[in-house]
Amino acid sequence: MRIRISRVDTPTPDLERFLADHLRDMEATAPPESRHALDLSRLFAPTVRLFTATVDGVLASTGALAALEPGHEELKSMRTASRMRGRGVASVLLAALLDDARDRGIGRVSLETGADDFFWPAHRLYAKAGFDECAPFGGYVEDPHSLFLTIAVVPRTAVGAAVAVGR
Repeated sequence: MRIRISRVDTPTPDLERFLADHLRDMEATAPPESRHALDLSRLFAPTVRLFTATVDGVLASTGALAALEPGHEELKSMRTASRMRGRGVASVLLAALLDDARDRGIGRVSLETGADDFFWPAHRLYAKAGFDECAPFGGYVEDPHSLFLTIAVVPRTAVGAAVAVGR
């Protein structure tokens, strides 16, 4: 299985269908005011970086990073096609997203995900990656349908500076 991670700057019909399925999946998990998935137009905003994972050339997963404040971004629109779940695709994509944040000097990545049983695989993925529960951030408020998580990442620029100083 060959997984390829790519940054996406323009929508394609496959991506539009994939993200429409994502929004449909969310409909059964919480009332509208508790669903925070971005629609296609908001995923292509200048402050959002959208990525895809393809497996053998077929779209398998999406994830995005959206700016919150300097040094802090939000993980958005993580979704893996049902046929690809449990095969490590989301883990590879999440690692790539965190690397992208590190490479750009971002020190914290946070996310909101559903609290419904539907999201348990995602909860395990984020816990395995080192995310911890946190208070609502950005414009979020406490919500029984939401779980808020965060991870501190060491920006690569800081790693490089620490190595240079240690010489």
